Amino acid sequence: MNFDVITLGETMLRLTPPGFERLEQAVSLELHVGGSESNTAVGLARLGCKAAWLSRLPNTSLGQLVSSTIGRYGVDVSHVSWSEEDRVGTYYLERGKAPRGSQVLYDRRDSAMSKMQPSDLPDELFAPHKARLFHTTGITLGISKSAAATAQLASELAKAAGMLVSFDVNYRAKLWRPEAAHAACAEFMKLADIVFLPIRDAHAVFGLEEPTDEAILQNLSRHFPHCTFVMTLGSRGAIAIDRHGEVFRQAAFPTTEIDRLGSGDAFGAGYLASYLENSDIALALSWGCATASLKYTIEGDLPLVHRHEVAALVASATGATSASEIAR
Repeated sequence: MNFDVITLGETMLRLTPPGFERLEQAVSLELHVGGSESNTAVGLARLGCKAAWLSRLPNTSLGQLVSSTIGRYGVDVSHVSWSEEDRVGTYYLERGKAPRGSQVLYDRRDSAMSKMQPSDLPDELFAPHKARLFHTTGITLGISKSAAATAQLASELAKAAGMLVSFDVNYRAKLWRPEAAHAACAEFMKLADIVFLPIRDAHAVFGLEEPTDEAILQNLSRHFPHCTFVMTLGSRGAIAIDRHGEVFRQAAFPTTEIDRLGSGDAFGAGYLASYLENSDIALALSWGCATASLKYTIEGDLPLVHRHEVAALVASATGATSASEIAR
């Protein structure tokens, strides 16, 4: 295998006023690179997986900045499609503390990735034995029809090549309405083997208001019996149900919030890195929660964790004799 995981999606530049300044008072902005699928790819690479990221970028200084940043952390970016026009999407984060919440302002219209076409996919990367798993999110489905068609074809090519397909619902209310997201995600989930979603998306996108976490997963599993569903629960950890109806639960690890953005992507990276190695859902949940807890302590979108840190957290919860035992 050339890669363990191939991801597809848009990466943007994040601009943030220092500290807790409002955008209207800022005279300088901190710059970060972030996008759900590339965040996940970086997390996978940091945990020892071979990861590739597919996208479309403008051949400008900003496009090169995005590509070089992701590549710096061990992700293969050699298959990115380059445009001689278009732009990099941006978003602005205004940090807040109660009672003033944080606010996000997107500026991504007509970005290079939103114009990606199915013909931009590198056929050679979807040949048999090239990778073990393909991963994308509902964000890619929501940014444009052509991006959604590209993700659909990529998933079909991945399945035909014998790869697993992983999908994170990752609903963004500023991209599309819940009804549109439901229709598009449900169609995509017909091809998926593993589906990630936070419990808020189960409510907002799928309208599931069952009284327990298990009941929500069982409802999803009835509609998509071929999928393993993995649902994050915020401070309560995560829960999963496999294709046979067995339920697994993992408590969250204590953490200190420095920057919560990208923590869901970090969870996905931890889960996938462990699952691809051991095919053990319970252990994968613990790696997902541990990776997310570490990401909370890191500024920026990227989960710049170390494998031994994640292993140590998992070991502390499982009672393993040593972190190195789990890290192997």
